[in-house]
Amino acid sequence: MTKRSPFRYFKTSPEIIRLAVMMYVRFPLSLRNVEDLLHERGIDISYETVRFWWNRFGPLFAAEIRNKRVSQMRAYSNWQWHLDEVFVKINGETHYLWRAVDHEGEVLESFVTKRRDRKAAFKFLRKTMKRHGRAHIFVTDKLLSYGAAMKVIGNVDKQETGRWLNNRAENSHQPFRRRERAMLRFRRMRTLQKFVAVHASVHNHFNQERHLYNRSNFKLNRAAALTEWRGLGVA
Repeated sequence: MTKRSPFRYFKTSPEIIRLAVMMYVRFPLSLRNVEDLLHERGIDISYETVRFWWNRFGPLFAAEIRNKRVSQMRAYSNWQWHLDEVFVKINGETHYLWRAVDHEGEVLESFVTKRRDRKAAFKFLRKTMKRHGRAHIFVTDKLLSYGAAMKVIGNVDKQETGRWLNNRAENSHQPFRRRERAMLRFRRMRTLQKFVAVHASVHNHFNQERHLYNRSNFKLNRAAALTEWRGLGVA
């Protein structure tokens, strides 16, 4: 059966749609910033069009990226995962964004809850392991919910805590925090969950870890990531 193009009902070029979605999700820009930048390139659209495009195509692009990366990562050993949670305000109410990161800085899973008790930690761990398998080591902070959830799963002997051991997870929150400030926070829990899932996949795709490569290799990796992005959603 032939795969149907997700752009089939749109008059706008798929290249423009991909560019608008990439600019909004990847960079700390507002909807109106993206509208102005596209206008400088001769593309006249409304910021509401950018909002519609990222809501329609963002999850689609993110799922395609995630499926490719998960299938590739399953071929390698899950050596060490870093788990952490941060506070996020939604209409003045505190929610918690849980994040799992591997030993290379790849964001594995992002999960939003209203609480950070054992039940929430268990649900987060179960969701992460269902998609990525089991890790040999789980690095966490000293939140007791992790230990309680580990007892249920049976991974107590694999948990490690330390003062600076979890810096990998702490640093992974920074791109999202910059993006959150540009969006003036969130109004609904569902919107937050949707955006963090899309943002994590796009960040993983374009995160080339430039400090580990020389300039020539970095340019090759960046060009390859951009070429792959331009092929998303192709029927």
